[in-house]
Amino acid sequence: MNLITKISSWGNQHHPKWVDFLRIILGLILIWKGIAFALNLTAFSALMRETNIGIATSISFLAHVIIALHLIGGLFITLGSYTRLFCLLNLPIVFVAVFFVNSNPDIFRPYAELWLSVMVLLLLGTFLILGNGIISVERRQAVQ
Repeated sequence: MNLITKISSWGNQHHPKWVDFLRIILGLILIWKGIAFALNLTAFSALMRETNIGIATSISFLAHVIIALHLIGGLFITLGSYTRLFCLLNLPIVFVAVFFVNSNPDIFRPYAELWLSVMVLLLLGTFLILGNGIISVERRQAVQ
């Protein structure tokens, strides 16, 4: 049995029901951030330009990919379908947000985005291991 299968089976066995509510909140936060980025696309692109993210590719294309991954990934994580896949796809985006975008001198100002990004990063890592859980679309389909 390889390492990924071991992690997957451990996560499926050690998953209390209350943790599913954290997964749902994580998905809703990703959807909310995707909508916020889409509504403020010019500011989002300017932020990416300021932090020199997206030099290798078009900043507009990269911004649209991030928005799509947040919206689609947030929906699937909320529903509990392909949770590990979408956590894995969103992990590098949030990692860059924590260590490159939000690491400025004003991180201790009120309503700083760093703390939300750190929380989302930790939750993405957690659900990458734990998976869908009991309250999920995939579990419901397996029972029927």
